[in-house]
Amino acid sequence: MKSAVIQAQYFSKLIEQVAQSQDQAAFAELFDHFAPRIKGYLMQLGSDAATAEEIAQEAMVILWRKAALFDASKASASTWLFRIARNRRIDALRRQKSGALDAEDPSLHPVAPEDADVQMDAGLREERVRAAISQLPENQREVVRQAFFLGLSHSEIAEQTGLPLGTVKSRIRLAFARLRQLLEADAAVDID
Repeated sequence: MKSAVIQAQYFSKLIEQVAQSQDQAAFAELFDHFAPRIKGYLMQLGSDAATAEEIAQEAMVILWRKAALFDASKASASTWLFRIARNRRIDALRRQKSGALDAEDPSLHPVAPEDADVQMDAGLREERVRAAISQLPENQREVVRQAFFLGLSHSEIAEQTGLPLGTVKSRIRLAFARLRQLLEADAAVDID
């Protein structure tokens, strides 16, 4: 859960970079992460592989062109991109004018917004996690960033940093233990 919040913040920042300066590296990272997931989602909804890939690419083109429209206070990057893909799929089905568009299809119904208290709790958790991560030693903070912000595997981190795989795993394990202590201490302060 915690890493998902951190990852969502990271992707939001990448979209901001695309919006502000058409950062190609940021876009490439977003594309590599989201395009296959969007394609899989579309295939689960019933699209064939070719159509799913085409719509996923359209969604990513929309990200490139309209990144400035993204508002992290309204939706996460993944929610925004998956909604774009869902809407493009609906448009494609309408264009086909085949009976494939089912009014009862759950993907045609908007998702209810989260309750304000759920959003507020998520915001508080994000702040606590961010504060706890900032208290980690730099070497632990960096491997956590690579593992959860960038989505790298332990082996990929070892390869990029030149560290032994065991050292990477140890730093992540130590970082989690320290984060648990910091977050539990923070929660205990709130209870008192």
